[in-house]
Amino acid sequence: MLKTSFLRHVTASLAFACIATTSTYAIAQKNIIVSSTTSTEQSGLFGHILPPFEKKTGISVKVVAVGTGQALDIGRRGDADVVFVHDKVAEEKFVNEGFADKRIEVMYNDFVLIGPKSDPAKIEGGKDIKVALQKIADSKSTFASRGDKSGTHAAELRYWKDAGVDIAPGSAWYKETGSGMGPALNTASAMNAYILSDRATWLTFKNRGDLAILVQGDPKLFNQYGVMLVSAAKYPQVKKAEGQAFIDWLISKEGQDTIASYKVAGEQSFFPNAKK
Repeated sequence: MLKTSFLRHVTASLAFACIATTSTYAIAQKNIIVSSTTSTEQSGLFGHILPPFEKKTGISVKVVAVGTGQALDIGRRGDADVVFVHDKVAEEKFVNEGFADKRIEVMYNDFVLIGPKSDPAKIEGGKDIKVALQKIADSKSTFASRGDKSGTHAAELRYWKDAGVDIAPGSAWYKETGSGMGPALNTASAMNAYILSDRATWLTFKNRGDLAILVQGDPKLFNQYGVMLVSAAKYPQVKKAEGQAFIDWLISKEGQDTIASYKVAGEQSFFPNAKK
């Protein structure tokens, strides 16, 4: 009798341990990887929006913050569940190549042209990015470029092209940093250089030195962010349900309100514009 009771106790204990382990494993698996930009990470946005999402859904989010080009490449390899970036042309190509079914717009802010207060190119107060870049090129004033195939870098290259400026390889005044937005701003600060930045990262940037916003307000500086669920048909390991839950929350009223509520020094950093 004692032996039977003991065996039942051991069997029950093992069964409980097995259930507990299985439950823990299931909870541990409720997570997603989001490949995104350094601007969303370094601006502090993810630190603001992820806690309420994770609390509501129980889905933990790991953000891999790189340039938009790299973020899309991570999605192309199937190493992320969701891609959240800001280069519409590249995003549409990603969809057309079959790596996602669709692209959904989430929010926007704008780019600003930063430069030293001494302003050797004489662009301060301007509202035309084309004219400003022409003056920087004509004066050969030092310009720090991210040079990292990010969304910001792609926008910068479009602006140079629109300005009719062909930057010769190895130009002494044009410095490619190959870095994220924060480190690139640090380089610009150290060199007293001009640089294109998203406004949100600039607002959170502390090491400004002699730098300030010199050009803003041009409609061409509009900066749209989009989100895509990586194709589960192409990559079966993609966590489709959890990834879609994150996207659905981003474009819901709660998610959009949470994005809108993120402010730095009292200034709103991102403006939700998901289509209802």
